[in-house]
Amino acid sequence: MSHAYWYATRASGVVSLVLLTGVVALGVAGAVRLRSDRWPRFLVAGLHRNLTLLTLVFLVGHIATTLLDSFTPIGLRDAFIPFLASYRPIWLGLGAVALDLLLALTVTSLLRARVGYRTWRSLHWLAYAAWPVALAHGLGTGSDARFGWLQALAVCCVLLVVAALATRLYSSPATPARRILAGSGAAVVLLVGAVWYTGGPGAKGWAARAGTPATLLPRTSKTASRGAPPARRQTVDLPAAPFTTRLSGRISSIVESGSGLVRLDIRARTSGTVDGRLWIRLQGSPLDDGGVSMNASGVAFGPTAAPNAYVGTITGLQGTELSLSLHNAHGRKLALDVLLDVDQATRRVTGTLRALQ
Repeated sequence: MSHAYWYATRASGVVSLVLLTGVVALGVAGAVRLRSDRWPRFLVAGLHRNLTLLTLVFLVGHIATTLLDSFTPIGLRDAFIPFLASYRPIWLGLGAVALDLLLALTVTSLLRARVGYRTWRSLHWLAYAAWPVALAHGLGTGSDARFGWLQALAVCCVLLVVAALATRLYSSPATPARRILAGSGAAVVLLVGAVWYTGGPGAKGWAARAGTPATLLPRTSKTASRGAPPARRQTVDLPAAPFTTRLSGRISSIVESGSGLVRLDIRARTSGTVDGRLWIRLQGSPLDDGGVSMNASGVAFGPTAAPNAYVGTITGLQGTELSLSLHNAHGRKLALDVLLDVDQATRRVTGTLRALQ
């Protein structure tokens, strides 16, 4: 179910950005009174109002699925109060700012007769402020910032707003100097945004720099074994290979909402020749048949007194048969073959572990 929430959060966030872009563009079109015989001004105003309401509907869905997805530590408070979350606080906080601005816009629009036209008109500019904030939130918090389709979508949204602003400036009664100044300011903002994206969400390692908790970061072959203490502190050795021992334990899996990758963890006890502990972590892309295409792994194995005496990675994966390559603090290598039998109903794991000579 968490996988479904993750996809729903992404989809509703993207749709909300597209709708908000349309709200801003139509707001500018209404401001310069664009119309035709087939498209009178009241239709522009009606479409603008309905798009605003539809944006709020998708925002509610975006927030709901984010809260229901228990993988990330995001609470209801974080949706309205910015910069207090433990998950990417700045960029998630910008989403809360955009939501608060849109809520203020909606409330004042409903109370337009009470607050007066001038006050309402001044507050109406909040929609223009909410759009760039929402765009920065989507690129800074979302997991698709480096994908071509989202890059193309963001560029299209920016171009649409730029075209609307250009139309506004062209039709404005302001002096040419003021129009040039306003256009130059918009160009500077675009340049700053492009530089930020190139060195930020568009660059590798953004997840960590954005404030993602270390426990939620995707693992690599070098970091997947961080769940184990340093091997150099545990020097208890094993019997000479070859040997075979039984194992039993449990398997757990989770879908990482930031990347869509599946992470499997196996924690088992070994008995017989070696009374010890085996820990295996595997990360990869989900396959249609229910399997996983591995792209990172981590392994730890040792006797009960030193369960992390040997650490390493998975070097081979064929169904439920794994080949492991490990080493201890003194550089002694250990090659293991693990044959697993997984009970999908109970998530229990049994099998054998064989050390190769």
